Order: sequence, then C-alpha cells, then structure tokens
Amino acid sequence: MPDGRLVDADLLRDWPLPEPGSDKEERGRLLVVGGSRDTPGAGLLAAEAAMRVGAGKVQLVTARSCAAALAVAAPELMVTGVGEDADGNLDPAEAEQVRDCASGTSAVLLGPGFMDPDAADELVGEVVPALECTVVIDALASAYVTGDPERMGRLAATVVLTVNPSELAACLGLDEDEVEDDLAGHAAVLARRTQAVVVCGGPVKFVAHADDLWRVEAGNAGLGTAGSGDVQAGIVTGLLGRGASATQAAVWGAYLHAAAGDALAERVGPVGFLARELPGELPALLAVLTA
Repeated sequence: MPDGRLVDADLLRDWPLPEPGSDKEERGRLLVVGGSRDTPGAGLLAAEAAMRVGAGKVQLVTARSCAAALAVAAPELMVTGVGEDADGNLDPAEAEQVRDCASGTSAVLLGPGFMDPDAADELVGEVVPALECTVVIDALASAYVTGDPERMGRLAATVVLTVNPSELAACLGLDEDEVEDDLAGHAAVLARRTQAVVVCGGPVKFVAHADDLWRVEAGNAGLGTAGSGDVQAGIVTGLLGRGASATQAAVWGAYLHAAAGDALAERVGPVGFLARELPGELPALLAVLTA
C-alpha cells in the first residue's frame, strides 16, 4: 500500500523481539553520545529509554562539564565526560576517545542534544566510518548525511536514521513544506539513497527501508515536547542491544514511543506530560506486547 503497512499490536506480536535473557551481558552493551553544556539531559533521556526497554549496559559520553551531575542522577549509567568546544558542544577533537568507548558495543547512538550542525557533522564523520556495529544517527547528527547521503551506503556499520521532518528535508536538500506534503514518500527516498533504516516522526510516523514502509498512527500531540525525540532514539538503540534487527528495532521503537505518549495522555492529559515521563511507561507496554 502507498503509505505502508500499519503498525499495531497484532503486527508486533507476529514479529516478536528476541528473548532478553537473564544477564546484562546478554542484552548488549550500548553507547550513547549526546548532550552539550546547554542540553545535558538529552543523552540521559536516551540512555534511560534504552535501559527501560531492557538494554543491559549503557555508557553515556557527554560534555565534561555535565558528566558528574549526570552520573549522580543516573547511577545505573557509566558516564564519560569529554572536552567541549567554546560553545559547549562535544569537541570533534575527542573523536578518538569516542571511538575507544564504542569498541565492543552492540549499538551506538549519536546525536541527542547536539546543538551545532557543523560540530555534529565533524564529530560523526570522525567516528562512524570506524564503526562496524549498528549506529543510530539522531536529530542534528544527521548533518553528516546532508552533504552526501549516498556515502552512508559505503559504511561498514548498519545505520538507523531517526529524524523529524525538517531534518529529513535537510538530508534531501528540499524545502520542509514539500517534504511534509509526502512524508512517507520522502522517507522512502532517503532510505534508498542512504541504504539506511529511516524513522521520521510527524502526526503519523513512518519507517522506511529499501522497498519496505511501515506507518505508526498511534501517538498524540503531547509527544511534541522537548526531549521526546531523544527518548525515541534511545528506545530504538535499546532494542538493538537486545538483539533486534535494525528494521525491527525501528518499527517497534516508533510504536512504543507513540504508545507511551498515549498512555500518558490518558492518565495525565493530552498535553503537558514530560519527555522524562515516557521511559517509565515502556516496561508495562513491552510486557503487554510480549505476553
């Protein structure tokens, strides 16, 4: 169908996630690279979401000025601080340390809380070509895609792109209004050009890979809140850690994020719930879908 296959509970139950295992080592070791001096919580939101869907061990690489506070806020995390540029962004000169942290990981997430496209492009460009695991490129980290989408297909890593409509438009060099008029079609175009799995949010979310397309109609306006996308990227990364394929993690992740928003909207109200409340909804949702 033109707008893809509808993602609902029946589809997900027919596409079960790998069994999580009883040991943290069996559920993957993940790396989240995110945040800045001005957005210290973004990486934390993503990391917590990854843990809430069952990821085993999560390390957060973030701005050094924020690292100690984040480590105290989330004692389950290993937090590594790296140098910042003059504006508080993760310094691209720290790419070697980021690569070292990524060694042996099941999946790497880059982008939550990145604030400067040029710094993001440089850092991602120094890190991703050296990786062979699955990489989730989120939000402004997609600046790396903008200059040459086809180079993504030359990477050794498997790539998932989690973008909003404006970031999707930037990746394709198109006007945002044009992209929003056919979000499904343009997500599919980017997926083919990059050979990546593309998750693009809007009133309806789409997941595209090669010739496959899925749509998620769950969710609500309350999800349009600061930090919500960081949570979604963390969910996808956490499911990768559990052993899901890139497409399965993207489809399940997009739905779980939307369903968590629906659960909060019903209990709290249609708007006004916070992104940091979303991860707490995930274990119960997973339990229902995997029962």
